[in-house]
Amino acid sequence: MNVLEEAIAKGQKTLSEYASKKFLAAYGIPVCREFLVQTEQEAQEKARELGFPVALKACGAALTHKTEGDLIRLGIRSPQELAEAFRDLASRPIDGLEGMLLQEMVRGHRELVMGLIRDAQFGPCVMFGFGGIFTEVLNDVTFRVAPLEKWDAFEMMEEMRAKKILDAFRGEPPVDKEILAKALIALGEIGLQNPAVQEIDVNPLKVRDGKPVAVDALVVLATPGDSAPAK
Repeated sequence: MNVLEEAIAKGQKTLSEYASKKFLAAYGIPVCREFLVQTEQEAQEKARELGFPVALKACGAALTHKTEGDLIRLGIRSPQELAEAFRDLASRPIDGLEGMLLQEMVRGHRELVMGLIRDAQFGPCVMFGFGGIFTEVLNDVTFRVAPLEKWDAFEMMEEMRAKKILDAFRGEPPVDKEILAKALIALGEIGLQNPAVQEIDVNPLKVRDGKPVAVDALVVLATPGDSAPAK
């Protein structure tokens, strides 16, 4: 049973961040290195494996607004800082906590967004655009109905108003559009193969050394009240 089947069996409305990225990685979408840990000792061991700096987040299927809940600690630079961050989060009464998500800090100035929505008329549609905290403000995104061909993915990149961000930028190499195209095509395949997936949000999709890496992700599952896509 995969992570999606387990979540459906439990009646979950979403996958946790950890499970979401595990699910996406199974389709070849690049994600950051991370571990779901239960104890401070385990966090310290995995942090040595990842290398500092690291990020620490409370993780659970019900924890979909971690930033607003002050459940994220970024840029942890030492075992001492990690111990303080872990004890701080662990001391809180967090409903639905499944563990602590320990992640590598992905360096890179550029942030993109990609995702999937299931439209009542068109079915699964793939979204791509300018990401980060300004996604909703700038609204620089484009859509395609699944399935996507490679040329669809490249057209989506060209349709961004801020498409120059995909070129060489501040001393960093251009974005590897081949990898990006494969990720967008994979999102379309997920939507076609998994009717239980209602929505996917990957934000930010950071660019590290020209390679896109999913740093945060959320998979939303369909409920009985959701509209079925048109046939």
